[in-house]
Amino acid sequence: MTFELTEEQLLIQVNIREFSRQVLAASAAERDRNKQYPTHNLKKMGELGLMRMLVPTEYGGEELDTVSYVLALTEVAYACASTAVIMSVHNSIVCGSLALFGTEIQKQKYLRRLAAADIIGSFALTEPEAGSDPSALKSTAIRETDTYFLNGTKRFITGGATSGLFIVLARRPTSKGHEGISAFLVTPDMPGFEVGHIEEKIGLRASDTCDLIFSNCSIPAENLLGREEEGFKIAMAGLDSGRIGIAAQSLGVGMAALDIAIKYAKERSQFGQPIANFQGLRWMIAEMATDVECARLLVLNAAAMKDRGEQCSSQASMAKLYASEMANRVTAQAVQIHGGYGITKDYTVERLYRDARVFTIYEGTSQIQKIVISNEILKD
Repeated sequence: MTFELTEEQLLIQVNIREFSRQVLAASAAERDRNKQYPTHNLKKMGELGLMRMLVPTEYGGEELDTVSYVLALTEVAYACASTAVIMSVHNSIVCGSLALFGTEIQKQKYLRRLAAADIIGSFALTEPEAGSDPSALKSTAIRETDTYFLNGTKRFITGGATSGLFIVLARRPTSKGHEGISAFLVTPDMPGFEVGHIEEKIGLRASDTCDLIFSNCSIPAENLLGREEEGFKIAMAGLDSGRIGIAAQSLGVGMAALDIAIKYAKERSQFGQPIANFQGLRWMIAEMATDVECARLLVLNAAAMKDRGEQCSSQASMAKLYASEMANRVTAQAVQIHGGYGITKDYTVERLYRDARVFTIYEGTSQIQKIVISNEILKD
């Protein structure tokens, strides 16, 4: 299967590749060491339109196709995976959900600011006892006249300490399972909102991940996203796009690891010749390149199906499953090719190896993706 990109798509890919490798890559290692949020770079990305790629033009967006978005996100991840995950959640889940389910007032109030990158958006679904099983969430929302009061704790929230808008899922206290779950637009200035424990992670260290604590957090009724008890539907709609985004991030990191491994194998000499001459390493690189190419085709296929308006939950899960596992395999092989240098922080593959590890976990573990895929294949 091959994909013939349009001139516009190729131009986006080339321009973002140049920007990412000249601007984002330059400070990626330092941001990783210092856990430094890429505020300045996100502002530059906002100016380039990277934070509004999927937003309709009437709200200040670029309204580009998913393939173009995936090409851009892959290039950002190639340079800095921490920045890419912020871009992915912001674009595909937050902006996408608001554009699809938001009222006109909500879009004018929040989507325009998100499109301009004045604020960054985050998605708050996971809880201490509800990760792979969102139906088990315990956060509650009770309406009193024109206000909802939200109580509960969200865990592992990307951008929890830095974002300006959150889509938060909570349920009616008496509801069970998927029923009774609603989605809310929450800002950090709302009374009862608190940032909790910030995680110390092995990878994606320039992107904060933390708890959000809601203690009778008062949310205006007009900040209900969609209709009451439509939260699970909103979450699932966002996760298809989110999984394509994670797949694109995985692809970018895998591409970077492969390129670095090839360059090192050509330059590093042992036994009087470049290690690239040895069959064992040549076969490793051949397998890595094949792995990356397979992931690329799955990612582009899922994105193209979404652009055509086709049902793509299974293909999004396939892309996320394969690409995330690929990133872990390829970065591990890149470290192996570097030998002892591969586990030192002087070499980029060490950071790529750490960054890749979470891809098989968030937005649904590899095991959850297999459930989604098999359910689709085996349904009557």
